[in-house]
Amino acid sequence: MSAVSAELREAVCLANQDLAGSGLVEGTFGNVSGVDRANGVFVIKPSGVAYEELTPDVMVPVSLETGRVLDGSFRPSSDTPTHLELYRAFPCGGIAHTHSEMATAFAQARLAIPCLGTTHADHFHGDVPVTRALTETEVATDYERHTGHVIVEAFETLGLSPMEIPGALVASHGPFAWGTDAAEAVVHAQILEQVARMAFVVHVLAPDAERPAAHLIDKHYFRKHGDDAYYGQP
Repeated sequence: MSAVSAELREAVCLANQDLAGSGLVEGTFGNVSGVDRANGVFVIKPSGVAYEELTPDVMVPVSLETGRVLDGSFRPSSDTPTHLELYRAFPCGGIAHTHSEMATAFAQARLAIPCLGTTHADHFHGDVPVTRALTETEVATDYERHTGHVIVEAFETLGLSPMEIPGALVASHGPFAWGTDAAEAVVHAQILEQVARMAFVVHVLAPDAERPAAHLIDKHYFRKHGDDAYYGQP
C-alpha cells in the first residue's frame, strides 16, 4: 500500500462530491485532487467514475515524483498529468477542474476573466489569466502534461502569483482552480464561475466599463488575505 492517509482519501472524495453538488459539472466531467507533500503523493478522482459512485477507497494515489499510480486497480483521471505539473510548480494543496459554463465560455473565447469589481478582488488579485493555445505537437504528445505546462507558463510570463490568483483558463478547454486543500480548490472553482458570469453581464451592460482603481482592488484582496487581513474572525 502507498503512504497516502485515509484522511486524504476521505477529504478528496468529499471534495469531488461537493464539486458534483455545486452544479459546476455534468456527467463525469471534472475532477478534484489533494496532495500530501510530506509523503510525496496526491490523490485524485478515478477516470470516468460517476460522482455518486465515489468512495474514499476508489480515490487513486499518484506519486509526485514519478506520476505513477501507487496502488489500487482504478485508472486515475485523464487530467492527472495536468495536476502533477501544477503541484510541482505551485505551492497549492488541492486542485479542481471543471467545464463550468461561463468560465469555459471565456476559455473557449480565449479571453481572461477581467477583474471588474470588488467581488472578484475579494478572491482573485487581478484578472484570471487564459493560456496560449497548445501547439499541434503539444496536443499530439503528452497533451495533459502540456496543459499543465501552459498554465504554469502563463503565470511565469505574466509575473503572477498562483496563490493570489488561484485559477486559470486553458485556451479552448476550460478552468482549473486550486487552493490550500481540495475543499478550498472547489470553493475557488465556484467563485471562478461566479466572477465569469458577472464579467459577462458587465460586458453586455457596459462594453466599455472602466476597471476599478488598483487601490480598491488591493484593499478588497488584502483585507481578506495576508498578514494584515481583518475580514472574518481570528
